[in-house]
Amino acid sequence: MSKSQVSISRTPPHPDYEQIHTAVEKAIDLIGGLRQIVKPGHKVLVTPSWVTVRTKPEQAAITLPEVTRAVADMVKSAGARPIIAESSAIGVDSEKVIAESGYQPLRAMGYEVVDLKKTKPVTLPVKNGKIFREIQTFQLVKEVDVIIPVAKLKTHDQAELTLSIKKLKGLLTDKYKREFHQQGVFDGCVDLFSALRPRLAVVDAIYCQEGLGPVFGKMVEMDLVVAGDDLVAVDAVCGFITGFEPAEVPITAEAARRGLGVADRQDIKVVGEPIESVFRRFVRFLEDERLKIEGVNLLYGGITCSGCRMGIMSALFDMKEANQLSYLQDITLVTGAPEIPEYVPEDRLVTVGRCVPPEKRSQRHVRGCPPNNLDIVQAIIGDRARAERHWQ
Repeated sequence: MSKSQVSISRTPPHPDYEQIHTAVEKAIDLIGGLRQIVKPGHKVLVTPSWVTVRTKPEQAAITLPEVTRAVADMVKSAGARPIIAESSAIGVDSEKVIAESGYQPLRAMGYEVVDLKKTKPVTLPVKNGKIFREIQTFQLVKEVDVIIPVAKLKTHDQAELTLSIKKLKGLLTDKYKREFHQQGVFDGCVDLFSALRPRLAVVDAIYCQEGLGPVFGKMVEMDLVVAGDDLVAVDAVCGFITGFEPAEVPITAEAARRGLGVADRQDIKVVGEPIESVFRRFVRFLEDERLKIEGVNLLYGGITCSGCRMGIMSALFDMKEANQLSYLQDITLVTGAPEIPEYVPEDRLVTVGRCVPPEKRSQRHVRGCPPNNLDIVQAIIGDRARAERHWQ
């Protein structure tokens, strides 16, 4: 059995467009070149991450426009038509991301840059999905010949890392982004991956995030581009570079379990830079010292996964940033199936996640696996105020 190939190429520090293009081209050429995937006349969806309006390169929250442009230029050179398209997070204006991030100048240069939220939603069937039998995406996503996710390497407040498979969630309508959180975001992302089956992934690992990702992590300049045609292997290699084993990253582990790619290091051939020469252990989300919040009463049982625990802490950080921590007073947060002390009043109890048994769920129960952070914040605040997403 031949091994999956994943390439790692370097850029100089603080690279300009030409230097980034050289690194992207090298990364793709090392795995056999673009022309084995993209044919003349193809319509190719090049999809970056536009999750937030924190768009400065040093904030490392979205895919650098220069990396996306480099992929688009290679698609053009192959005689195909690149379309740069994505939808930002729920409640975030994709056009604002485009305007403030360097993607608007690409439009002025003649590149097709599309806000998917302004396009027609359609239903896509999911064969053998674990949770979903169909999902709602966009007409453009269904009609292209090739999909190339251009992900950003970042830690994540629920998924440990967000990489090329997780990035595909940006191809969902807002309705289905929320549905994924309600029904199971990790399995849902793998269902979506199984339906779309992108032919190539490129990861922007130039400016990355560690700690409180995917929005408020600390920037780490790695000056790397990672590429491969097996997205599971690409995501596994990004984990190896940053000190995560595949089993620690729920989406990577689930995709490998389903046979959608390989994650074992012995089954992956790394070309270009060796992992050992670029390795840097990233600070995990729960290791970020900025998460220290006094007075948190959090109970969790053994059956809970890290997604809910991390989601709760991320929600509390959101409250801290929005000056809403006063609403946390006397609130007890529960995930999993711990024993809940009798002295905790029902109206001060917030239970979180699918793993909480029905008989232990409070009036303020937050559904989901793991739930959306905004829903957790709103459950804590109740009817006293409106939860705020302060990075819109």
